[in-house]
Amino acid sequence: MAQQGVLLDQDQFCCSVCLDLLKEPVTTACGHSYCWRCIEDCWDKNVLKGVYSCPQCRQTFTPRPTLRKNNMLAEVVEKLKKTVLQAATPPTLCYAGPGDVVCDFCTGTRKQKALMSCLACLASYCETHLQPHYEVPAFKKHKLIKATARLQEKICSHHDKLLEFYCRTHQQCICVLCVMDVHKGHDTVSAAAERTEKQSGPYTGSEGSCDGGTFPGDSRPCSVSAVKGSTQIKGRFFLFISTPNHDCFLLKWSKRNK
Repeated sequence: MAQQGVLLDQDQFCCSVCLDLLKEPVTTACGHSYCWRCIEDCWDKNVLKGVYSCPQCRQTFTPRPTLRKNNMLAEVVEKLKKTVLQAATPPTLCYAGPGDVVCDFCTGTRKQKALMSCLACLASYCETHLQPHYEVPAFKKHKLIKATARLQEKICSHHDKLLEFYCRTHQQCICVLCVMDVHKGHDTVSAAAERTEKQSGPYTGSEGSCDGGTFPGDSRPCSVSAVKGSTQIKGRFFLFISTPNHDCFLLKWSKRNK
C-alpha cells in the first residue's frame, strides 16, 4: 500500500504541565504523556503522601511508578520540531539582477526575480507572490508563461486584450475584439495554431520550387542563406528568407506535384 502523510497537530505533542513540546517524553499507565522532568517534579511533591496521580485524569498510582522514555513518541516529536523549524524558515530570496524580469508585487528598493508572467493579470511574479496562482481557484485558470519584460507586446494597444488570434489577411496578431471589429470577415486563426504551423512549416528545405530568382531592382541571383519562417495567404505559401545581400525577403513558393 502507498504510504499516506499524516497531518500532525503540534498541540497534541505538548506537555500539559509545561505547555511546551515534550522533552524526553514518558507515558503513565493511564496513557497520558509528559516531559520526564515535569512528571517527576510533580510526584516529588507527593512523596510524603505516598500517593501519586496523573495531572490530567487524576488516576492514582501506588507505589510510585518507574517511568521509561517513550522512544517512539520522542522520535515523532523530533520530526515535528524539524517540520516546524522548516516552516518558520523564510524561503531563499533571489533578487533580480541586470537583465532579469522584476516581480511587480515586491516592495522596497531590492525586488526579487520574477519566475512567471500572467497574461490575465499582466504582471510578473516571484516565487513567493506566485503562490496564489497555484492555490486560489480564481487564479488557477490564468495563463502563466515564462517571465518576460515584453508583456505589453502581447496586449492589443486598441482594446487592452490579449493577442490570442492571428489575421492572415493582414499578417498580424489581433485580439478577440479585433476579430469582431476591424478584422471581421478576414482569414483569422488562433495565434497558437499559426505559431504551430510556422514552426512545423510547409517548407522542408529540399522539396518544392521558388518563383523568382532575383530581387526587384536587383539582377543578381538570390542565394538563400536560411529560411526564417513561412506563412500561407489565400492558398499560396510564402517564405521569409535571409540572403547574403538582404536580411529578409518574402518569396513565393509552391510544392511540387508528386
